[in-house]
Amino acid sequence: MKVQQKYYDEIFDFKGQWDIPSKCGLKIVRNDDRTCVIVTELYQDNPGTSVTYSGRALMEQICAAKGLKPSEITYIECNPDTNSKLSFYDEEFFEVTFDGTQPPKYRKLTEGEVREIISNE
Repeated sequence: MKVQQKYYDEIFDFKGQWDIPSKCGLKIVRNDDRTCVIVTELYQDNPGTSVTYSGRALMEQICAAKGLKPSEITYIECNPDTNSKLSFYDEEFFEVTFDGTQPPKYRKLTEGEVREIISNE
């Protein structure tokens, strides 16, 4: 189940849970008032922790590596379409909000919202 390159611009290496070497797809979209960071799950091409289980730690690593401020980004997780017959591999995008020590909050984005974000490149 290979993830198509259309979902990301680069492979980002990060430390997953217990510092396990991990990988995700990364796309940074800058528009007039906000920077969107889109992380894409790579499934079997990721030797370590998934983007969802990495959560805040992944967001902070990306911000540190790319010179971004966590308070000034919109963080989005992408579960890409893998052309599987299993519904849990359908394409989905979620905006993730990290609020202090609380668990992250996920909001599923519509196709229109995703198109608008990506078209602002």
